[in-house]
Amino acid sequence: MSYRLGVDVGGTFTDLIVIDDATGQAFRDKVPSTPHDPSQAVIAGARQLCERAGIAPQDISLFLHGTTVATNAVLEHKIARVGLIVTTGYRHILQIARSLVPGGLAAWIVWPKPTPMAPLECTIEAPERIGADGSIVRPLDEAGLRANLRILAEEKVEAITVCLINSYMNDVHERRVAEICAEELPGIPVSISADILPEMQEYERALTTVANSAVRPTVSRYVGNLEAELKAWGTPAKLNLLRSDGGLMSAEKSRGAPVNLLMSGPAGGVAGAVWVAKNAGQPNVLTLDMGGTSTDVALIEDYQARLRRETSVGHLTVRASSLDVKTVGAGGGSIASVPELTRALRVGPQSAGAVPGPAAYGRGGELPTVTDANVVLGYLPENLLGGAFKLDRAAATRAVQTVADALGLPLMDAAAGIIAIVNETMFGALRLVSVQQGYDPRDFALMAFGGAGPLHGNALGQLMGSWPVIIPPSPGVLCAWGDATTRLRVDAQRSFNKLVTHTSDAEVGAVIADVIAQVSAELASEGVDTADIELRTEIDIRYAGQAFEVPLFSAPGATIAELASRFDAEHKRLFTFNLQVPQELVNIRVVALGKAANIQAPKLARGDGNPAAAKLRDHEVWMDGAARPAVIYDRALLRAGDIVPGPAVIIEMDSTTLVHTGHNASVDDFGNLLIAPQLLVAPA
Repeated sequence: MSYRLGVDVGGTFTDLIVIDDATGQAFRDKVPSTPHDPSQAVIAGARQLCERAGIAPQDISLFLHGTTVATNAVLEHKIARVGLIVTTGYRHILQIARSLVPGGLAAWIVWPKPTPMAPLECTIEAPERIGADGSIVRPLDEAGLRANLRILAEEKVEAITVCLINSYMNDVHERRVAEICAEELPGIPVSISADILPEMQEYERALTTVANSAVRPTVSRYVGNLEAELKAWGTPAKLNLLRSDGGLMSAEKSRGAPVNLLMSGPAGGVAGAVWVAKNAGQPNVLTLDMGGTSTDVALIEDYQARLRRETSVGHLTVRASSLDVKTVGAGGGSIASVPELTRALRVGPQSAGAVPGPAAYGRGGELPTVTDANVVLGYLPENLLGGAFKLDRAAATRAVQTVADALGLPLMDAAAGIIAIVNETMFGALRLVSVQQGYDPRDFALMAFGGAGPLHGNALGQLMGSWPVIIPPSPGVLCAWGDATTRLRVDAQRSFNKLVTHTSDAEVGAVIADVIAQVSAELASEGVDTADIELRTEIDIRYAGQAFEVPLFSAPGATIAELASRFDAEHKRLFTFNLQVPQELVNIRVVALGKAANIQAPKLARGDGNPAAAKLRDHEVWMDGAARPAVIYDRALLRAGDIVPGPAVIIEMDSTTLVHTGHNASVDDFGNLLIAPQLLVAPA
């Protein structure tokens, strides 16, 4: 037998799922995260899950992992001391940077300019010059470079970046500089921009490669520790990590290019949502991944998650593809407070995290959180994780009462206020990926998952007008499911920089064919059969004179005229206007995808529409300003075609779903809950 194990690390819980490759049968679990060393929860949770499921470690063939190690290293500034080697005359490239200052007018007055990841004292010059056409203007002075490298040795750098001007046209000098670094400073990892980002715009190329170097030692240690722990466990499983763009990369490649892991964590949920959307027959979906610490939202159009050419973490924005995910500090552990100055209720972004967690967890937490408000309102029953985790309702009540006292409101009104505010925060994030991108959210379904998402999905559906609200099976571990069902991904790019009036279909096709050969060979080296490789071409296009590009997928055989027409339509959708100037093809990029996991979602037995067999007990919830009778259902006992009227609470091992008054939750063939207003009940 062969199994694949997916593990996704969150700020509060670590989600795990193991899937039988032959039958699609899945076993899942959640364990508290260990923020001081994420690998502890990963390995301990994997052992616990496999022992409970009766799976021998020798039977696990793939270990697929979404991690926030690179993200946390950047956010906490626990990065390596990076040495930067640039062309003579470009030593201040990171200090000059770009003129863009985030915020509105006069934001520069209060904006703290981020400290460059490679300090000026660790930046040296290489006496050389490559021309814009790739010709060698000035040969590399190797003796001068070796003398300058002594500065980096004295500064005790832990990683080195090489970024020379115009190296995207000719990388011969960068590669020779890397060889000299290996001779003069052995044992220090070297990243060259020709490998990480062979594109024009030297600042973005330098910043991205420096960021790669900054997190490289941390990621290498983490991956090495995981591989050692897996070997000690006795499993031959091959370790793959989830990239920011939703694909997989091998452990070996993650050591060399960890900049592609900066948004690895949120990518798992979106990858899982695409898989669920296909089963549910919903091509257009807004995703809501609400965990204990934060909420991630994204947009899926025609079963494809939107990608962006940048990855942003804190103040850092690098040129690396990532899923277009927006994150807000709104989660089950978000802390509610009433500042003395304003006397207005605030929720988040501070979180109680895994330790001590919400007051209801009974681990010493005393501050009121979103989870505590859900407990007080009756939305969250006292038994979680299949009864393995019992909530302390009295402690939750005491915590929320502090907010009620500060506001001079009854307890239930204060709890409802906490929920309303956190819902508005998530509503704002969903508008960022829909309305502000030119999409009408009423044309999309809403998929709510994560440990806390199904509790808030119905309310967000009402705010957005997005129906149905889809609650997938095992919503609390969907990120891990996404890790386990995605596939290997390799991409490569070339800078092209020609107006459509100055090139031809044949010239563009030749460049695409060259890049296809490169990525196909790279994926084949990972053991992927040539017949199983899927190729996608993407071209960055802009109007002549613009300083930004719009990426467009290019179908095989697409002509330049077709691309220009599609660019005009996309530009008008994004910005409401077009320019009467020629288009310019800036970058050509090819993505190679490995074979998709052959995992079929199991179908539920058909019911008669009556969910009575799944009823556990009568219940009471506070909803719409009053106490209302409700019913608690066991999701594991629901059958396809069953319709659950609200108000209702549907519980399962890893999450809890709330159905509001005036809404029904119908169960489809694959076990998805489809919530809609009673006049718009989604067909099961």
